[in-house]
Amino acid sequence: MTLLTESRLAELAAAIKGWGQELGFRQLGIAGINLSEHEAHLLDWLAERFHGEMDYMRRHGTRRSRPAELVPGTVRVISARMDYWPPESAEPWRVLRDSDKAYVSRYAVGRDYHKVVRRRLQRLAERIIEAVGPLGYRVFSDSAPVLEKALAQRAGLGWIGKHSNLLDRRAGSWFFLGEIYLDVPLPADKPATAHCGRCTACLDVCPTRAIVAPYRVDARRCISYHTIELRGPIPPEFRRAMGNRIYGCDDCQLVCPWNRFARPATEPDFRARHGLDAPDLVALFAWEEADFLRRTEGSAIRRIGHERWLRNLAVALGNAPASERAIAALRARAAHPSALVAEHVAWALSEQAGKRGRGPWLGASCGTPLAGGGADKRRFNRPR
Repeated sequence: MTLLTESRLAELAAAIKGWGQELGFRQLGIAGINLSEHEAHLLDWLAERFHGEMDYMRRHGTRRSRPAELVPGTVRVISARMDYWPPESAEPWRVLRDSDKAYVSRYAVGRDYHKVVRRRLQRLAERIIEAVGPLGYRVFSDSAPVLEKALAQRAGLGWIGKHSNLLDRRAGSWFFLGEIYLDVPLPADKPATAHCGRCTACLDVCPTRAIVAPYRVDARRCISYHTIELRGPIPPEFRRAMGNRIYGCDDCQLVCPWNRFARPATEPDFRARHGLDAPDLVALFAWEEADFLRRTEGSAIRRIGHERWLRNLAVALGNAPASERAIAALRARAAHPSALVAEHVAWALSEQAGKRGRGPWLGASCGTPLAGGGADKRRFNRPR
């Protein structure tokens, strides 16, 4: 690549943002690589063991917070966001209140975002090469030790909210992030400032109180961690609070006032597939491994495997209103060859047995209330 003047670099930065929007990204920004403040926060979080069994968070050391250590020669990072709120999908709070349904985090009801975002970023990188010639770069989308939210904040795409998600005043938080590390000294954008104000909606609604303080999430208490990252048994003390959440948890985003500005995704791949925006619990629990693999092809859900899928569903069925249908489904898997599945099925059957005298098919309803129920109707402090 030939040496570029400051004016040419500024023109290139503007062109990159336009090309990115043509490729389906809602917004792009350019960040410098000094993440020292965020690195201190990361090291403190790791020291508290808030990462639980996610040892990869510690294993990569400072390469996560020092881009040039991960990709030598990196001087700038292009950060891009792509909206994922699935259009024409079931209303989340209604699904969460229906204990016969399963709730899947909205980022996972469509196709796997990793491939979608990476492919678009690769095309953007190729467009840059066409304009300026060969350059050093690497493309990422939640696929390497990258502090993507910190980089996005530095690139002006938003601020890291009290729930640890990235927030934008015009778009909320329902978006994916991706990055291009490159060796071109493009002019960096102005970092975003925070606008959570006094609002504590996300802390108040968290079913397991995983947001232990503003900007501090203990993954060991988080439903997303339990249902996706954790490989072993889900701690019994958190099972009832899971309700019908079988893959991830969106509560902290659902109550965030800034998400009233979020817009539906325009990317067809992010539309809900296989009815996963409001699926029936018993029907999902009946999937054999071949069904699971077929119906989660091209989905982020496949990464947890059939065994953990059944584990999560067993907990949700234990939390469901007492019914002969739920009990029959659980009994059919009581002798499952996986000790992990069998233990969670036994727990769920015990929960169902405790509700049989009060279930809706024998008497008054006894369904486990939604943790933080009615949270979407609460009045919160407006953000500043």
